[in-house]
Amino acid sequence: MSLLDSARVAWRALRANLLRSVLTTLGIIIGVGAVIAMVSVGAGARARVAEQLRKLGPDLIYVNPGSVSSGGVRLGYGTRPTITLGDAQALEREIPAVQAAAPSVWAGDVQIVYGNTNWSTVVHGTTPSHEVVRRWPVVDGRYFGDEDVDTAAKVALLGQTVVANLFGTIEPVGQIIRVGQVPFNVVGVLERKGQNFRGRDQDDTVLVPITTATKRVMGSAGPRGGTIHGITVRVRDSVDLAGATEQIRELLRQRHALPPFQDDDFAIRNVAEVVQAEAESTRILAILLGAIASVSLLVGGIGIMNIMLVSVTERTREIGIRMATGARERDILSQFLVEAVTLALIGGAIGVVLGVGASHGIAYFARWRTLISPEAVLLAFGSAVATGVFFGFYPARKAARLDPIEALRYE
Repeated sequence: MSLLDSARVAWRALRANLLRSVLTTLGIIIGVGAVIAMVSVGAGARARVAEQLRKLGPDLIYVNPGSVSSGGVRLGYGTRPTITLGDAQALEREIPAVQAAAPSVWAGDVQIVYGNTNWSTVVHGTTPSHEVVRRWPVVDGRYFGDEDVDTAAKVALLGQTVVANLFGTIEPVGQIIRVGQVPFNVVGVLERKGQNFRGRDQDDTVLVPITTATKRVMGSAGPRGGTIHGITVRVRDSVDLAGATEQIRELLRQRHALPPFQDDDFAIRNVAEVVQAEAESTRILAILLGAIASVSLLVGGIGIMNIMLVSVTERTREIGIRMATGARERDILSQFLVEAVTLALIGGAIGVVLGVGASHGIAYFARWRTLISPEAVLLAFGSAVATGVFFGFYPARKAARLDPIEALRYE
């Protein structure tokens, strides 16, 4: 019997028990759909991380204050104020590899008021170097300058989210807003930045000169003694990041008068390390999601084996008649194996459609980026076919090895 004849016989057998065939394929349908959807979610997360790395550039270095230990408990980086505004200026002035260094202080949940509207956001104090370091220009108005930092001028740059919630269609540049209780003149609107790789809205921010933030906005709640919350450094193109990091470490240790045996009182990390850690997390998440979804394929394969064993039992007499009329062992084997693979093929095809649809649904309703790759679709469909072959082989072999005489006597 040819493979085509086996396919025709298998199709007739499956149509004879249509409801049972449909229920059997459900496991494969759900498994293939889940694998495609989960893999697309993981791929979308990895693509978002890679996109953020391209936006930021791999040449950013973060310098954070050190940590405090109290009673044997380490409270984490940033709890020990050790970084100063002078450190940021020294990095720009004394290390040729550094293109720009932007010091930062920030205050969260500050109420911004314009007229009868208000919005709670993060106020970020920095210097004009922030434009170069973050590659974040203004689309309207101007950036604040060094003279604004020197005089602690009450000027502000607004992110797009703040503009949308405070002004709507009103032109924001030149307007007066209240940051906390302090009036500020809006001098510029920042270019839209979007979410970072952690999902935070970068456009939901207000930038002010760092001196203005510490003296007029944060007051006694801000850092003291000239300390700041951190420094973001951009190194020049084609500069070795590891070498630049070591130069920064040596300069800061010298400025902080740290002896050789003492640990750093600051922490240095670069964007590549941060994004690599984030990418590793998303990779593990994608593997975990794919593994969980693959369980459905396993369950679907067990369902196919179960139904095929039932089918062999129900059609034992039919198998005996075919053997008695000249059917060979391989003909019986191919007939039942083709039935199992047909179930898997149908379930796999429907599962592909379901998985692609689910991926688009997740992207639309959950606002989570998904990325459907042809490789993932082929892998899921191929797994479905392999499942049909693997779990269908044992029932098919059992049918092929039946004794013709015993099969004919079976009632």
